[in-house]
Amino acid sequence: MQTPRRYPVPMTPFRQLTLLAAFLLLASAARSQYDFSETAALISRHQRDLGGRVAAMISRGGRIIYQGSWGNMDTARVIPIASCSKWLSAALVMTFVDEGRLSLEDSIGRYLPEFTRYGKGGILIKHCLSHTTGLESEPLTLLGIWKESRYPSLEAQVNEAAVHKKLLALPGTEFRYSSIGLNIAGRILEVISHQGFEEIFQQRIARPLGMEHTGFTRGGKAVNPSGGAHSTPADYMRFLEMILGQGSYHGRRILSPGAVSRMQAPSTTLPMIRYAPQGAQGFNYAFGEWIQETGADGSVRVVTSPGAFGSWPYVDNCRGYCCLFFVQKFLIDEKTKDIYLALKKTIDRQFPPGCSPH
Repeated sequence: MQTPRRYPVPMTPFRQLTLLAAFLLLASAARSQYDFSETAALISRHQRDLGGRVAAMISRGGRIIYQGSWGNMDTARVIPIASCSKWLSAALVMTFVDEGRLSLEDSIGRYLPEFTRYGKGGILIKHCLSHTTGLESEPLTLLGIWKESRYPSLEAQVNEAAVHKKLLALPGTEFRYSSIGLNIAGRILEVISHQGFEEIFQQRIARPLGMEHTGFTRGGKAVNPSGGAHSTPADYMRFLEMILGQGSYHGRRILSPGAVSRMQAPSTTLPMIRYAPQGAQGFNYAFGEWIQETGADGSVRVVTSPGAFGSWPYVDNCRGYCCLFFVQKFLIDEKTKDIYLALKKTIDRQFPPGCSPH
């Protein structure tokens, strides 16, 4: 007996609309399982404390499940993100590690002989990513940020550090939060690739993630991998989703899972920390990011990379979501930190307690 042939059902305009309506209904149902009214109310209560302009976004499962804005801020607004830049730059360095073009155990003197000439060539790449170079650094101030913007190039800044910055401790033994480590690593990427840092970042991070409004050069200013990036909440969220996805973004591989895990591994103990900005005191540091929360077993649950201008992005590996608060104020103090931690508690209540697969 001959099997009757099956013919595909034509995709009529009515059928297309029906499928679209079904998709929108499912998306709406997924969002409706969350209630972030408590979070929104807390932001409204502290809007002035957060600088008056706030954008908030939360993503889970590759979907935005909440976004809101207060004041003259929205998810498409381009703002300077200060030390939120460090996370981007550390990830960029790890793309070279993934390819085998750079090792975390390489000495900086191998690529930058000026440091060897002044007795500092033994600092390793991993020390640059974790602020454990041992080089002297200044506390985070508005004047310091302005000074960094005055260098004509990344090369000039790094060469000056090779000559003038004192080695205060054996590399890997003390932590001093600063810009110099990641800027040294950024300069090494320029030497390896024979390209400028901005070009490398666009090729390897920004364009693959669709971060169309993110970069490290704006208005002709010098490149500063540690704190010179500008971005939008929507752009930066794509980066966070990639980190939460263990290096993959919507099926596109940016980093290996091993690279993401290594970025989140603790590089410090609290006794090692000689200087940390007020908003991050009490946290240990990994590569380009702080460890905001650990489990009882020592596992890293939440990582963050807040910036001096008030923004606070984080990835919660335990509960399977990522979140950011983009604002424009100067210096995260203890009060601002407490607000963000309180906001996180309101968000966490929307998910099952404890760690769950995602």
